[in-house]
Amino acid sequence: MARPRTIHDFGGFPQALFDQQYPAPGAPTVAASMARELQSPATGQALQVDASEWGLDHGTWSVLKPMFPQATIPVLQLSMDYSRPPTEHYALGQQLGQLRNRGVLIVGSGNIVHNLRAIRREVADNQAYDWAQQFDATIGEQIAKGQLDALQSFLQLGEVARLAHPTHDHFLPLLYAAGAAQASEMPRFFNTGFQAASISMRSVLWG
Repeated sequence: MARPRTIHDFGGFPQALFDQQYPAPGAPTVAASMARELQSPATGQALQVDASEWGLDHGTWSVLKPMFPQATIPVLQLSMDYSRPPTEHYALGQQLGQLRNRGVLIVGSGNIVHNLRAIRREVADNQAYDWAQQFDATIGEQIAKGQLDALQSFLQLGEVARLAHPTHDHFLPLLYAAGAAQASEMPRFFNTGFQAASISMRSVLWG
């Protein structure tokens, strides 16, 4: 849509978060063109475009607002089909890689470790469960070594992966960003560390 609304899809947080607005423009024509170029890894069909029902949720505006506070850059939000396996999310990310040559910034917003059921607000920052540290270290090592294909197999880490992500919606965005990256690109980490024992917001920049 030309003017995507700001969506506050969360609860139980201070009013200041609900007051946030990010009036970045959309790009309907570009969205339609991109949807025709990108294909579902499962069916080979073009992606669909939602022109009216959604907008920019907190996974988008909470990250972009500190980066681009003037909200003048057109933003397209890609929704994820949670029912699809990790390999298909990664494959879609690989298709997105071609957009970088056109000056498109690809942002995947989530967490390396995200288990709200296990948070401990009383612990100091950077104190974390052993499983949280293990999962974060494993993913960080794979990224650092350029083993980006391995990220789509995170479920093979078993119990550690299950504890790090009771649901996968906060990890899957990494597969899109990693898929769009080149294994030869030197990654740069920032915002490493843990919060509340079970949250890791390790961030990585390619390019």
